[in-house]
Amino acid sequence: MSEDCETGTMIILAATPIGNLGDASARLVEALSTATVVAAEDTRVTVHLLKALGIENRPKLISLHDHNERQKAAELVEIGRDTDLLVLSDAGMPTVSDPGFHLVDAAAAAGVQVTAIPGPSAVVTALAVSGLPTDRFTFEGFLPRKPGDRRSALRELANERRTMVFFESPNRLAASLTDVATVFGAERRVVVCRELTKFYEEVKRGTAAELAEWAAGGVKGEICVVIAGAEVRVLDLETGVAEVLALVAGGIRLKDAAADVSAATGLSKRDLYEAALSRKDGASGVAKAPKAAQMDLPLN
Repeated sequence: MSEDCETGTMIILAATPIGNLGDASARLVEALSTATVVAAEDTRVTVHLLKALGIENRPKLISLHDHNERQKAAELVEIGRDTDLLVLSDAGMPTVSDPGFHLVDAAAAAGVQVTAIPGPSAVVTALAVSGLPTDRFTFEGFLPRKPGDRRSALRELANERRTMVFFESPNRLAASLTDVATVFGAERRVVVCRELTKFYEEVKRGTAAELAEWAAGGVKGEICVVIAGAEVRVLDLETGVAEVLALVAGGIRLKDAAADVSAATGLSKRDLYEAALSRKDGASGVAKAPKAAQMDLPLN
């Protein structure tokens, strides 16, 4: 710690192993051995960690999770004003897709010092082993559960040039990768990191389409997905319309297909939609709808 961090009481965010107990730092072991109060995402996990590390100290444990953090923050800040408060998530660094953000925000507002014991992080571990560019990256947490919301989120990221890191449930991995292949393109480079630092660690590399097919067979464990950033794609409208119609032929709604191609290329969603609609109507012999009627369609 810095000299400022060695004086007074404070809130200490401590990174815990994401799998391999050997990754517990000496500082973490020392902090657990001397802590009097610990705020833990799951107190049962903390008890197990203490036993697994051979630590005899049994501090007071306070539950701090997503559903009670806002209510607990003020109380915990006051504890941190009087004594060191150690904050743990189940694995990795608190606040990174885990409880802790609201507590830190409240502590900063109250003038209570916050420091950290660095350590394991699934985000940077997955990024490091992915083989994808690491000079610039963005962490996007979990994709939405609902298919429509998930695809909307992916469309917003379709032109992201930085490497992207996600967490994902093994039960949703295949569906999410299928949506990645649809929105980002089947050839987008993807790396799935499973059970990092654990006995069954696996790093699977391929295209979005290849990994979607692989994941359809069933995947277990803790999952990180690393996706290459977008490359600049310069398409004329005619080529873009062809891509829209190919997606429609695969079962995607025209409006959604136009949105996907627009997100991936920068072409106008409305121009793609209207041109593809005209092409479809012409191919089927159906009269083209008036321009004004097309303009009223709810394109999102």
